[in-house]
Amino acid sequence: MSDPARPVAVLVGPPGAGKTTIGRKVARRLDVPFLDADQMIEESEGRTIPEIFATDGEPGFRAIEERIVGQALESFDGVLSLGGGAVLSAETRRRLRGQRVIHLTIGVAEGVRRSQGPGRPLLAGGDVTARYQALLTERSPLYREVAWSTVSTERRSSGKVVSEIVDRLTSGDPHVRDAGVRP
Repeated sequence: MSDPARPVAVLVGPPGAGKTTIGRKVARRLDVPFLDADQMIEESEGRTIPEIFATDGEPGFRAIEERIVGQALESFDGVLSLGGGAVLSAETRRRLRGQRVIHLTIGVAEGVRRSQGPGRPLLAGGDVTARYQALLTERSPLYREVAWSTVSTERRSSGKVVSEIVDRLTSGDPHVRDAGVRP
């Protein structure tokens, strides 16, 4: 399915799209390891993402993220979930070329609903819906640029989303809806 030194799949998309939840389940179905880039960053730095943003600012966080994601793309052979803003880095987008990148999509209202909480510094304060829409406007073209396949998570069970992704990965067809192939 993939080069042994490269991820089986990389999940990208906006906050709340389900990258971590779906990624874990896809990895389990494919019997491969799972890594979450945000968790890797927190473990590497010994700080939470909001703490990194507070002390280093967004540019500092993005530099750390680019380094950690680059390392994972070179050596990890499972399912990798990236933070919503990882695609802002031109270097990360370059590294994603040739990878099986699954772009998870979600609408603004559902994304806002799923993204409530203290762990999302770019959505904190003010009009969260407007901030979320601005993130989507900025990042959607970048998600599409790196995507091998796009899958909606809007109003869909995680099981259906996982099955669709697994079918696409195992068939090698980024557009298949139900290949009937199960690992």
